[in-house]
Amino acid sequence: MDRRDAPRYSEAMKAMMIYNPVAGQRDMADELRQVIAYLEGQRWEVTLRRTLGPGDATTYAREAVVHGFDMAIAVGGDGTLGQVATGLAGSRCILGVLPVGTGNVWAHMLGLPQWSPLSPRTTLLDAARVLVEGEVHAVDLGMAGDRYFMLWAGIGFDAQVTRGVEPHREIRRSLGNLTYVIATIALSLGLRGTRVTVTIDGRSMRQRLIMAVVSNAQLYGPTVRLAPQAQIDDGELDVYLFKGDNLLDGVRHLASVLVGRHHRNPKVAIYRARHVALHAARPLPVHLDGEPIGYTPVSISVAPRALRVIVPSWASGSLFTDGGGAEEASLARRIAERLRAQRERWHEEAERLQQDWERVIGRSG
Repeated sequence: MDRRDAPRYSEAMKAMMIYNPVAGQRDMADELRQVIAYLEGQRWEVTLRRTLGPGDATTYAREAVVHGFDMAIAVGGDGTLGQVATGLAGSRCILGVLPVGTGNVWAHMLGLPQWSPLSPRTTLLDAARVLVEGEVHAVDLGMAGDRYFMLWAGIGFDAQVTRGVEPHREIRRSLGNLTYVIATIALSLGLRGTRVTVTIDGRSMRQRLIMAVVSNAQLYGPTVRLAPQAQIDDGELDVYLFKGDNLLDGVRHLASVLVGRHHRNPKVAIYRARHVALHAARPLPVHLDGEPIGYTPVSISVAPRALRVIVPSWASGSLFTDGGGAEEASLARRIAERLRAQRERWHEEAERLQQDWERVIGRSG
């Protein structure tokens, strides 16, 4: 299947919107109503489903496949995204994304519009336009057991942080990404490396690790580029083994990742693989896309181009194997597309203000 497999948007689309109401730091009810009205104005048929607990997003996504929906739209964070992807894997149903979570790493990587304190006027409506105007790409998924992930699997310290934060949803909703910073500092005081047997495409090695990341994505946070060479449709996963035994090693790893020098760190081993297995001397926690799933031992593999997903036309060509070498042309195209979308939003805002003004004048008359 070609990575660009655009549906005929001139025809009505049947879409299931899978909404996680506890994701993010804002109440999205009003914006969701605007999005649904916009999509219905494009002759889409939209069904809204709200998740009530763990696993609901996967269940709803599977229902979307069974009932012939053209698209399942994940409205939530990266964890919701991974759950919906699990339900859609291997099907023809397209994944759409409306990012309302705390990290929104997938959205940052693809350049999807999203709200932030620095751009408070950016709404879900901007992201909804990508659902209508974007391109369909076939992308890889990672797989651990019967669960899929879109971004990464983490084993060891980062999964320990995730497990510590997960039960405190209200605190996370209030503090956002600061919650993870606080948990990282608190848990790092007792940081110790663990003996782990790592098997990469059949070749085994034994290392003392602080953590391991098996990545399908370039980013490992909204701004941290852990795997800059990763491509989301190349049929391989990028494996990062962070070796060490104590807090000092952990601090050095964190500093090298933040400044982008971890590829030169002799205590970071980097591989590309289709299959990775980890067996630890003591059980280590594991997370997929920020959601805890259990402990080692764990076996992780790639599912090549197992998911069809909408991406904006300005997404970086470096994410795809056929992205081309014309970086400047690609950048110019992305800038032009973003400017066009911004002009359209300004035009719609001007029309709305004019209508409001005419209503005010009508009342005073």
